[in-house]
Amino acid sequence: MPAGLEPWVAMVLVSASFFTSALTVSVGIGGGVAMLALMGYLVPVAAIIPLHGVVQLGSNVGRAAILRSHVAWTCLAAFLIGAIPGAWAGSSAVGALSDSVLKAALGFFILLITWLRLPRLAAIRLPGFALTGAITTFLTMIFGATGPFNAVVLSKTFPERLRFQATTAAVMSLQHLVKTIAFALAGFAFAPWLPLIAAMIVTGLAGTWVGANILRKTSESRFQLIFRLCLTLLAIDLIRRGVAGMAHG
Repeated sequence: MPAGLEPWVAMVLVSASFFTSALTVSVGIGGGVAMLALMGYLVPVAAIIPLHGVVQLGSNVGRAAILRSHVAWTCLAAFLIGAIPGAWAGSSAVGALSDSVLKAALGFFILLITWLRLPRLAAIRLPGFALTGAITTFLTMIFGATGPFNAVVLSKTFPERLRFQATTAAVMSLQHLVKTIAFALAGFAFAPWLPLIAAMIVTGLAGTWVGANILRKTSESRFQLIFRLCLTLLAIDLIRRGVAGMAHG
């Protein structure tokens, strides 16, 4: 156990990893944000984003492995090209930008692109995926969870649920890997957290397997409706937290 962390806290986090992973796979979004919010109450502030990144790396690698035949690999390579400079810029900007303003802006963007009638974004092609990789990795270095941003862009590019879920998982795996490496190079001590991380990854993989089975049994139309409603709720909560932060600041 990391110093200062109670056993009951570890049990809650390990259990939550199962349910949040199942949520992400079955409805397309929400698990990463829910886990980040829970960690905000239970984990020391300095460890929240690095720990969240490693746990989400394990969860997303599992999701990508289960759905690997549906991954758009070329788009994934382009995303990685953008993610590396995005992580470098984000690690340099941590603490320099207003978390509240970023949350509110991201929330408004997600609402806009979720409900506006837009053409498929396949036209963004590889340079667009590289730019998306740079922007979202930059943002995730600052406030942790950019799953909704990635999800809303990729959902407009890949409307079929299995291809969308597989490619999103692969993209998020790369992003969390780059972020974890960046935090390690910046000096975060992961070693005391490794047993907890391992336990959370194991239960996360179990949740991923359960969620994938639910996903395969869900109709395309029902998945899209649930996905858009979840995105809307997350966006509204981001705006709420951003506005509240600006009001208290």
